[in-house]
Amino acid sequence: MTTLQERAAAAAGRADTATPVASPAAEPDAEQYTGTVMEDLPDLTGYVPREGEDWDMVPVHIAWLRVRRDIEYIGKGDAYKEQGKVKYNFRGYERTVAAFGPVTLKHGVSVIPHRLAPSHRDAKSGKGTPMRESTTKITWRVYGPRGDWFEMESEGESLDYADKGTAKAQTIAQRVVLLVAGLIPTGAPDSDESNIERGQDAPARSAESYRDEILNKDTSPARLQQINYELTNLRMLARKVQNETGEWETLDALGGRIYRERAGGGDQ
Repeated sequence: MTTLQERAAAAAGRADTATPVASPAAEPDAEQYTGTVMEDLPDLTGYVPREGEDWDMVPVHIAWLRVRRDIEYIGKGDAYKEQGKVKYNFRGYERTVAAFGPVTLKHGVSVIPHRLAPSHRDAKSGKGTPMRESTTKITWRVYGPRGDWFEMESEGESLDYADKGTAKAQTIAQRVVLLVAGLIPTGAPDSDESNIERGQDAPARSAESYRDEILNKDTSPARLQQINYELTNLRMLARKVQNETGEWETLDALGGRIYRERAGGGDQ
């Protein structure tokens, strides 16, 4: 059985979206191809538990709650484009696994597919090209550090021109179960509380707000790493802010320094 990280590595380069997207080589209008555009994904280095670190031998539901606590939100950092314009943003498979994989390792949690019930049928694209619709229902077992477990179910559906439909459906089902069972918000402002016009992107957080969260003594090392990923995607790592002593420091240097202080002190 592969780990979540190994599955994420195996899925690298594979588009993850429930919206049917033609392969550029499969459709005659290849120059009109549109599809998923993903921001650079974070490096998982640093999330793996330190050598010799022991997991707390807690029941699986407690370990899962700790996973949920450490993943505060997963932003919609992936975009689906049509004719060069972003149609909508979403949370892709790789982004979800990049957030869950290291944190489940930290708490001794495994999410394993236990039963699969795939089904297929022939379909056609809007242009009449033959396609294959794949639907997969998966029963997942979530194991805790003590070996106890609970089960969850999810379904994934995909359309494909070649032989990737089942794999896409399975990755979609995995993304769905992690996000739904983890109750992971997007971090975006509530539409009822925002005056942002429809179709416009939400404004990015300010460098100062990230600085304040980094310096907050209640911010965990895991959250500090997640902040680093967000700043990487926002291209804000080099942004300078005044630190706790009033000196100017990049968010990258500030976050790294505070992380080392807290992780080194065992404040998990």
